[in-house]
Amino acid sequence: MSQTLHTNEQAANASKQRILTGITPTGIPHLGNYVGAIRPAIESIQNSDHDAFFFLADYHGIIKCYDPAIIHESTKAIAATWLACGLDPERVTFYRQSDVPEIPELAWILSCSCAKGLMNRAHAYKAAVDANMAKEDVDTDFGITMGLFGYPVLMAADILMFNATHVPVGRDQIQHIEMARDIAGTFNHKYKPLFTLPNAVVDDEMPLLTGLDGRKMSKSYGNTIPLFGESNSQVSSEKQMHKAIMKIVTNSQLPEEPKDPDASAVFEIYKAFASPTEIADMRTQFATGIGWGDAKQALFDKINDEIAPFRARYEELMANPKELEEILQMGADKARRHSRKQLDKTRRAIGIRPLAKLK
Repeated sequence: MSQTLHTNEQAANASKQRILTGITPTGIPHLGNYVGAIRPAIESIQNSDHDAFFFLADYHGIIKCYDPAIIHESTKAIAATWLACGLDPERVTFYRQSDVPEIPELAWILSCSCAKGLMNRAHAYKAAVDANMAKEDVDTDFGITMGLFGYPVLMAADILMFNATHVPVGRDQIQHIEMARDIAGTFNHKYKPLFTLPNAVVDDEMPLLTGLDGRKMSKSYGNTIPLFGESNSQVSSEKQMHKAIMKIVTNSQLPEEPKDPDASAVFEIYKAFASPTEIADMRTQFATGIGWGDAKQALFDKINDEIAPFRARYEELMANPKELEEILQMGADKARRHSRKQLDKTRRAIGIRPLAKLK
């Protein structure tokens, strides 16, 4: 009977989605974050009645960043970015992961029924092991923390705590959603069907943005284009963005030579901000010959047209961390209305409950 009820609940959720997504605060927000997560997440809830949970994954951040100043400053910058780009904290539940203590407690509970073999297959862990195996006289687990190894369980707790039905992710994160489904299914079968199986939402039309050096745009590669720039810089954020775009690596073709747009990072990033007509026009300019400087300037102009309206609000929020903290605490209160109930159900399901009612 309980399984039937759970199936009915999942059917009901199909009509009303609960969307959840987050960003790890280990650096300043860049164009890859904006195109891959922030913009599509905000667009996904506009003109819809779907529930939405957006969070700052600061506990995930300490898995790979050991500089407290970076974690703190990045948390502030990312929160300000979400809000400046149009996230309405009254419309969604916007919170900091560490302000919801039920999440790490759920992660521990889930880890106690999660198979180690499942974690062994995680891409990040396998990559770290493979890197060690390629070295001489190095233990295969050298430098690998339990945080890195158990990362998928904490991510599963982020998702399952709120019974999210849809989780927007990049293609490189699909495995983690599949693991969350596996972890939820194991718990549901072993104890009680409490957790909804989440679905990964991937925009196949949106490529992973290429960074300044031709690799995937990533904070870990140091090849990003900042969205609003370094807050402690004396240079305006607009000029910082322009300077970064002008550093995109290109080949040595002369201005008048035809260029292959599909082999150009400049064109790839341009597509993420331009309309179909503008993309077709730029493709023609590449084919007939356009100087790299002119192409980069066109890219900057296109990006700046979209980002410039957000800058004033971003700078206002960065100068007023008290307002940011108040918004995050409001979001934490909303999140904990859900998390307290879900954790209580989970604890009772595994046998952790009061021995008797006390007067």
